[in-house]
Amino acid sequence: MSKPVYLTAAFYKFVELPDFAERKAPLLAFCESRRVKGMILLAEEGINSTIAGMPDDVHAVLAYLRADPLLADLQHKESFSEKAPFYRMKVRLKKEIVTMQVPGISPTKMAGTYVKPQDWNALISDPDVVVVDTRNDYEVEIGTFAGAIDPRIKSFAELPAWVAQDPVLAGSGKKPKVAMFCTGGIRCEKSTAYMREKGFDEVYHLEGGILKYLETVPPEESLWQGECFVFDERVSVGHGLKPGNHGLCRACRHPLEAGATESPLFEAGVSCPRCHAHTSDTQKASARERQRQWELAKQRQQVHIGATLPKPESP
Repeated sequence: MSKPVYLTAAFYKFVELPDFAERKAPLLAFCESRRVKGMILLAEEGINSTIAGMPDDVHAVLAYLRADPLLADLQHKESFSEKAPFYRMKVRLKKEIVTMQVPGISPTKMAGTYVKPQDWNALISDPDVVVVDTRNDYEVEIGTFAGAIDPRIKSFAELPAWVAQDPVLAGSGKKPKVAMFCTGGIRCEKSTAYMREKGFDEVYHLEGGILKYLETVPPEESLWQGECFVFDERVSVGHGLKPGNHGLCRACRHPLEAGATESPLFEAGVSCPRCHAHTSDTQKASARERQRQWELAKQRQQVHIGATLPKPESP
């Protein structure tokens, strides 16, 4: 008997949803009726989600969402696995579906120009274009485009402050052309809207994000270097979206650095060299007990209800 195949669907859309709070209960009920698990974020500015389940059930949820005229053109990305990626279903109400903490930024009205993956190389090879990686430092660490600027931010909300201090972007002269990119597209849509609000007229972003680029551009033509961090159990992917070689710290949810598991600061499910100094003994004890329960559940082939939910792109 063949093993079940679980479909994971990731999607987002910037769209004005003034009634987003009223959407929570019926959406959660429908997902639960189809045994779909994962996380859906709802805000006045739109929807952001990663869900998984049996293919027919996931497609039913997508059809339910697209039945709304406001979401009729909702696009999603698919991946498959033999293990259930998520163990609970949550629908959460947020101020923003991707947190920038700058009021009035509207990707639906002023996002930058979309650039197809097949046209991206020509754009970022132009010496007059400033190429900016909008992702967090730990994501950039394992891979990025050749020549891209790394703002070294810990969260997306730090990007506006970096822009204000960068000598090229904050200069008083003519504003340069700017190309921005992120994992799946959501952060660069909002960041290019922010740049346009700041007076940058020529702002571009990679349509579909790095994942669409890696999926469609042949390795021999690629300007991508390294692997791309993803917010699911694959941890990282390479060209063709093949799973990469990076492990994940279950405590901080960041990719493990080279040699991390050999460090005395590494303890599975509890800490890694990156996060060890940032958690208390009490927190480590709690994580240690959670890890113990997870290992027991795995041995018994049971689902551990304390399993971590997915993070839609951009913490």
